[in-house]
Amino acid sequence: MVRAHGARVRVEGLQPAQVLAVLLGVLFLAYGIVGLVKSGFGDFTGHGVTLWRFSANPLNNVVHVATGVIGLLLALGSGRARTFGWLLFIGYGALFVWGLMLAGTITVNPVSSLGNPLNLADADNWLHLGIAVLGLLTAVLPARHGVLLPEDEAPAEADADTTAPRHRPEHGGHGLAH
Repeated sequence: MVRAHGARVRVEGLQPAQVLAVLLGVLFLAYGIVGLVKSGFGDFTGHGVTLWRFSANPLNNVVHVATGVIGLLLALGSGRARTFGWLLFIGYGALFVWGLMLAGTITVNPVSSLGNPLNLADADNWLHLGIAVLGLLTAVLPARHGVLLPEDEAPAEADADTTAPRHRPEHGGHGLAH
């Protein structure tokens, strides 16, 4: 096996985690804005309205807008997009469990004193489970890597020097410089 001395492996180009973070960020932002337009800011933690079978009160909509903005900002880098995925997995996984406690599926609710400020319902619970799974997928998607060789990092002015003789492979050989 041939190894190039000084070669580095680096993340190359737009990563799948970044694309997914942008898509999720846009969806959260759009859903939050539509929800705010429909529910307004009155009765901030109250019953609110229903959008596509999901509950949407002003607090819930502000959380969606904030999640969308955070997702778009963190999508600017591969590692940041993965961090957004972990945040979605942990945050929406916790919301899923809390929703199950509110619905009575899990009978022990240690935070029952908080009530239901996000107006969570059964449909919201399953949506939160789906978002948590998408967050986990975003966090663990494999990155595309490229190998950066030392000669790829040469200064730009060395490429512009055309007076220096260039070494060409010999004819009849296998094309490698000796």
